[in-house]
Order: sequence, then C-alpha cells, then structure tokens
Amino acid sequence: MRLARPYSGVFRGGATARTGPHAMPLARIKKIMKRSAGDGSGADGAGARMISVEAPVVFSRACELLVAELTRAAWAATLEGKRRTMHREDVAQAVRDTDLFDFLVDVVKDDGGDAGAGGREGLLAPVPGRHVDDDGALD
Repeated sequence: MRLARPYSGVFRGGATARTGPHAMPLARIKKIMKRSAGDGSGADGAGARMISVEAPVVFSRACELLVAELTRAAWAATLEGKRRTMHREDVAQAVRDTDLFDFLVDVVKDDGGDAGAGGREGLLAPVPGRHVDDDGALD
C-alpha cells in the first residue's frame, strides 16, 4: 500500500486496523469502479481494466464528504422536527430540499413513513440490475 505524502491534503484522520487511513474500503471502491466502467463506455469499448492507485483514494474522500454533507442536511431536518433521532424521512427531506442532492431524488423517496416490515422499502427505490443484500451491500 502506498503511504501518504506529508503534503497531500487528501489524507486526514487516523489509521485504524480495519481500513487504514481511509474511512471507505479502497478495494470495494475499486471493485465498483471496475464494474461501472465495464459497460463498454470507454474509447475502445472494453471498459476500465486498470485503475491508478490515487483514483480510489480520491473517490473515498469524495464519498466521505458526500456522506458528511448529507448527514448535516438530514440533521437540520431532524432539528426542524424538534427531535433528537434522525429518521429516514429526514434524509429524504434533506435530498428534496437541498439542490446539491438533486441527483439522488430518483433514488430516495419519502412515502410518509409507511415503509413496511423491512424499513427500507420506502427509502430506497429499486435500481434495475442491482440487488441490495440484507446488510445493505450491493451485489
């Protein structure tokens, strides 16, 4: 594994035994990148076979920033509701009310709190060609 250089602004935070200096697992990000690029959208039609070491690190940091900003917006929605527990409706409201998250409107929907037994059916719309496991991981 490549070590962070002292002048790099991408690397922040401490190292943990499970993920290293990154909050998101780099191998999983790389796997998703390869699968996403495998649709033949490359210039030669073959998709991405090789991904540089730095690309998953940048994606990891971008994911961290996205989750942090979405959490801040959802927490603001929670406080508007005079509650101290964040619910899925707060995340849906944050996506609806924040222009930054317009790309998530098709994925997140608010059905008024009736999510069924599983609790996720109302929040996550089905994505064609993808399956979400019970633990929330895409296969």
